Amino acid sequence: MSKTLNTGNRYKNLFLQQSYFDNTDLYSEILRRERTDDSHKLPVWDYVILSASNEAQAMAYEQQISWRLKNRALPAATKYAVIPDPEGKRVGSGGATLNVLRYITEHDERELSQLRIMVLHSGGDAKRTPQYSACGKIFSPVPRMLPNGRRSTLFDEFMISMCGIPARISSGMLVCSGDVLLLFNSLQLDFYEEGAAALSIKESAEVGKNHGVFLGSGDGYVRRFLHKQSVENLKKVGAADQRGMINIDTGAVIFSGGLVKALYSLADTPEKFAAMVNEKVRLSFYADFLYPLAEDSTLEQFYKEQPEGDLSPELDAAREKIWEKLSGYRMKLIRFSPSSFLHFGTTRELLKLNAEDIGSYGELGIGSYGELGWRGVVNSNYHGEGFAASNSYISTRAKVGAGSYIEDSYIHHNAVIGKGCVISGCTIGKARSGKNEKPIVIPDGTVVHGLKLADGRFVVRVYGVNDNPKEAKLFGKEIDEPLWTKPLYPAERTFAEALNASLSGEAKGELFSLKDSFNGADVTAILPWQEKLNDKIKIESLLEAIDANLPAEQAAEIFKTGISERVKNKLLKMAEKLDCADLGSFSRKIRIYYYLSKLTDEEKNCDRCFETIRDTILRTALKDTDYRADYVIAKDEVVTKLPVRVNWGGGWSDTPPYCMEHGGTVLNAAIKLGGELPIEVTIKKLPESKMVLASTDVGSYEEFTDIKKLQNCSDPMDAFALHKAALIACGVIPYEENVSVEEICAHLGGGLYMNTRVINIPKGSGLGTSSILAAACVKGIFSFMGVKYTEDELYNTVLCMEQIMSTGGGWQDQVGGASAGIKMVSADKALKQKIICTPLRIDNGTLRELNERFALIYTGQRRLARNLLRDIVGKYVGGDPDVNEVLYRVQQMAVLMRLELEKGRIDGLAKLMNEHWELSKRLDKGCTNTCIDQIFLSIEDLIDGKMICGAGGGGFIQVIMKKGVTLEQMQERLDEVFSESGVGVWKTEFYMG
Repeated sequence: MSKTLNTGNRYKNLFLQQSYFDNTDLYSEILRRERTDDSHKLPVWDYVILSASNEAQAMAYEQQISWRLKNRALPAATKYAVIPDPEGKRVGSGGATLNVLRYITEHDERELSQLRIMVLHSGGDAKRTPQYSACGKIFSPVPRMLPNGRRSTLFDEFMISMCGIPARISSGMLVCSGDVLLLFNSLQLDFYEEGAAALSIKESAEVGKNHGVFLGSGDGYVRRFLHKQSVENLKKVGAADQRGMINIDTGAVIFSGGLVKALYSLADTPEKFAAMVNEKVRLSFYADFLYPLAEDSTLEQFYKEQPEGDLSPELDAAREKIWEKLSGYRMKLIRFSPSSFLHFGTTRELLKLNAEDIGSYGELGIGSYGELGWRGVVNSNYHGEGFAASNSYISTRAKVGAGSYIEDSYIHHNAVIGKGCVISGCTIGKARSGKNEKPIVIPDGTVVHGLKLADGRFVVRVYGVNDNPKEAKLFGKEIDEPLWTKPLYPAERTFAEALNASLSGEAKGELFSLKDSFNGADVTAILPWQEKLNDKIKIESLLEAIDANLPAEQAAEIFKTGISERVKNKLLKMAEKLDCADLGSFSRKIRIYYYLSKLTDEEKNCDRCFETIRDTILRTALKDTDYRADYVIAKDEVVTKLPVRVNWGGGWSDTPPYCMEHGGTVLNAAIKLGGELPIEVTIKKLPESKMVLASTDVGSYEEFTDIKKLQNCSDPMDAFALHKAALIACGVIPYEENVSVEEICAHLGGGLYMNTRVINIPKGSGLGTSSILAAACVKGIFSFMGVKYTEDELYNTVLCMEQIMSTGGGWQDQVGGASAGIKMVSADKALKQKIICTPLRIDNGTLRELNERFALIYTGQRRLARNLLRDIVGKYVGGDPDVNEVLYRVQQMAVLMRLELEKGRIDGLAKLMNEHWELSKRLDKGCTNTCIDQIFLSIEDLIDGKMICGAGGGGFIQVIMKKGVTLEQMQERLDEVFSESGVGVWKTEFYMG
């Protein structure tokens, strides 16, 4: 039996879960079609109207609805209104309903009986949950995130759960109690007849004894209303079925269009309205409008029914008229099954729902409601277990007791909150406090709720979780009047003062009760406070995502509805304050900019990211780069020649900021082409006070006597950008200081001529020519000036050059050409890279075999992808997991390649090259193309290993030939396929110095 029951419950829960998700999907689709102007719009309510207890509460509701409309979280085709009780007088839920109908007839020319209307009665004081008195229980939180990334409220749940009903009725009015959430499948509803329909669900008689119950007739209509009857009596009158289940009153009732018209006829003139809608009559929608619809009802008994206010002759007169208009209609009993309902009743029930029925705060959620996506922790930076939190920021150093619930609050590190507490709308503790700061202690089982008053002061209401404000008890002890009206709470200038005064019990001056503070609250401050907390949580969540290296696309889920200007500006200000002299701050800063670029589609934020990387490297390098006014030309002429390099393992791991944050490991080799060192820089002394820069490659020549022109080297189209950067980085000319060329030449002892030359290598070769040319310039200038330098100084100077030119590359190219041989190049993580170059121990036989089997092939094309560096670095900064994995794996390849070479295993090197090639393609699909693929395919049987040079996509590619294969055989094969297209084998030799 138990097994059968558990199976039945499981299927019921699955049905409810799917129905709940279906409703959410339907609501999302309604909103989507409106946003996209889809002509096939789904039926929606013509009106959604909320009742409110007074003008202040109505203002709070209107603020909430306006926010949702502005953010397109409500169907725009529906008209919304909040109707407070007339003149602030309590006219009952029935009077409020007539007030709603009067509003519609005054604002809409359409026939009342033809409209689809939903009325949410939400005008109560929420005495049993005072923290919701000001904002209204209808906007109290529901512990789940909506698809748009916002925390849900009871109002949002109503809009979602009832969104399918307009398609299931021709017209009419759905009236709901604003503190009961009904979980059902609207496909089980069809109501097109005249009269009313009570929406009921099946519950046990044990549950029913605390609620209203419908006694059905044999033909599907309501016979009687039973209110809070004992289990025995429910069974005795036949309300319970064979399984002991009853039809519970959910507070949701549909009136047909004709019945709505008949109902409003009771108040369709000023005189009728005044007689029906007032404090003396105080009509109840449920007791006065529904009772006449039941089959067993009589007028005599109607006069005796318990009213919302007091029995009076005026009420009797009103009931007589109501009976006359409504008793001719019947009420259909619509039973939803499976279904469930949740009553948002007392503070104790609230705590139980959020913090006690939790299977697991992070995963399983709240009791049986976890299957609906409800969670104990919703929209909070807190992700642990032990207590529940909703739209709250909680310091990791704050102490919060088990089973507590914190909502819309900011809990700082010196807060100590007891077990089983409810904290709402509070700031507890200080953001920054001294070592001896006294902790703020909240005792076990305490409710603490903060309110800002309309006059700008603050009140903090403190009472027990188990207290019923309708009773004369505080923390279970007798007091002289009901807690709701007892003046206990001082109003203070600041929240902290109000909290301290209420907790200490040493209140002086004017005191407020729960009721007085509710009536005097600044209701317009509630939503901004919630938004401020939401901003803080979103910002902290994004920073946590950044620090955890969560991919930018995944982090964007934090801002499903988009990022506000307010949050964006706060993040930008945070980034601006971060000091890039610290590696951790640098890492966070660049990612704030990059992630913002993905959240806002603003390229300028991406620019800020790369500018920060460049400027940080430049500042770090410039610390050791000064204008050297003591330089004197030491030689009349210096010619520096360097090899080019081929990269084998670890490419891209040397690129900032990856190498700064993780270090880098690269294996590369220096080579000669056609027996020559192809990189050449010539520097000569001139008798004139001028500086002459030349480039044989592009045929450029220019004489400089203006220091400003020499200092301007950030233009990538400038033929002399590299020459100028070399002069600055080496200290020959100042970076910014205004010193004349004539003065510089005077202390140098003459002018300077510098010419660069790359011999017979096409542009975009992939052999590191630009960086190696920069290294040749630095070596040449240092030699020309008689400056002694270490390898580390050489490499850092070249890196500084590249940042001055805004090229943003890594360090492997210059090391590959500036240092002879085959070497492992590495650096530990640091803002300033300290490069370690370790030559491999390779015997002569291995080197000879490597020279015989290694070949470079020119592809006949040049890669045009100018944003490649930005793309790859951007993916890394954005936390792309594949990029991070590849950058680690290629370094492993470099280490393994070193092992194979030092063991003399060229075949092992070739195999690893093939693996590295596959990793390179994962990193950048553009590193290959049809031409490269076809070249490799055409010589597949002649080679054991293959790989690109540099970033690939053109230029040179490299291979390890099979033993015995010659360069001539390779060229012959290539000519068969690519005759006279520029594709060809180049003669190489490893340059060992």
